[in-house]
Amino acid sequence: MSNAVHVENCRQNGVDIVRRISGGGTVYHDSLDEITYSVIVKEKDFGTTDVVYAYNKICNGLIEAAKNLGINANFSPGDPRNCPNLAVAEKKISGSAQYHKGGVLLQHGTFLLDVHLERMFTYLRVPWAETISSVVCVANEKITSLKKELNHEVSFQEACEALLNGFQKALGMKLAEEPLTEQEQQFALKLKEEKYSQDSWNLKGSARC
Repeated sequence: MSNAVHVENCRQNGVDIVRRISGGGTVYHDSLDEITYSVIVKEKDFGTTDVVYAYNKICNGLIEAAKNLGINANFSPGDPRNCPNLAVAEKKISGSAQYHKGGVLLQHGTFLLDVHLERMFTYLRVPWAETISSVVCVANEKITSLKKELNHEVSFQEACEALLNGFQKALGMKLAEEPLTEQEQQFALKLKEEKYSQDSWNLKGSARC
């Protein structure tokens, strides 16, 4: 973990470090400047277990959301080192990852409202970079956001509504908001306390998945 994250910078500034079950590279989540989405679905409802097909279908929801906001985004299938993502003029605006277990698919990822690269790389470690400014210079050519593309801010609520409408269109279904059940809340708390807040899982990778 210390190869991918400036652990002390995170601790000094109250930035949580959490290892996700979907694996992959390290991601900085900013509660003010991005939306983290999750889609959980039975694989049989997709009619296939093909990973790239599932990425494509779910990312179509992101493409529709971007279109609703006035941006033309494209699905990028990724490569052996990078998960599929959403790009605008070859710059990433949304990254995603998947986890499959027991016939159920989880896909989650980011939808960038804005991006502050200096802040991001204060916490993310890039082995080849000698300074933050050196990696920011490279990242600026590879990462974009709604604000950068539209030249104005997009509110959290506006982006959420665009995502809701986008996923409904892409998945061909009506989505309804419901609260977590008592059982789900208790299980979430148990996972937080026994797994996702533990250094054995987050920093050492030794806890059970």
